[in-house]
Amino acid sequence: MSTLEENKEIALNVSRAILNGKWNELDTLLDDGFTYTGDGFHFNKNEYIGFMQDMKAAFAGLDMKFPNIVAEGQYVSIRFVSTAVNTGSFMGAPANKKNLEIHGIFMRKIENGKVMQEWQTTDLLGVMRQIGFGALFGYALFVGLFKVKQKPPVRKA
Repeated sequence: MSTLEENKEIALNVSRAILNGKWNELDTLLDDGFTYTGDGFHFNKNEYIGFMQDMKAAFAGLDMKFPNIVAEGQYVSIRFVSTAVNTGSFMGAPANKKNLEIHGIFMRKIENGKVMQEWQTTDLLGVMRQIGFGALFGYALFVGLFKVKQKPPVRKA
């Protein structure tokens, strides 16, 4: 059984692997049965890695700070602040070349040294204010009203 400090390090290493584009390292940190639930999405391990690859490709200079980290038992909760420039298409929205600061919280469940589950919530209203309320609202409205089902992210080699 891992200590709280070991669990914190494992949880942070997932984010570090994403920031550094170390997809094989990310693969080893996530359990094969890993699931992600956040901001209306549900992903398995490969879909999550594909989503993170898409995000990393769409945002130049992506950086994350972790001002608050709380661990209890198997769970590690981390508040994050991400900064980046939206230089590529992401989730169907075109690049806007704007500097963004994105706030959110995720919780990761650790078992046997691997991340089993992640839950995340992001300040989407704050994101909409930065990129232009109309663009994201229109996209959300279209997807919501017409029940458009997006294809799941695909993991790249």
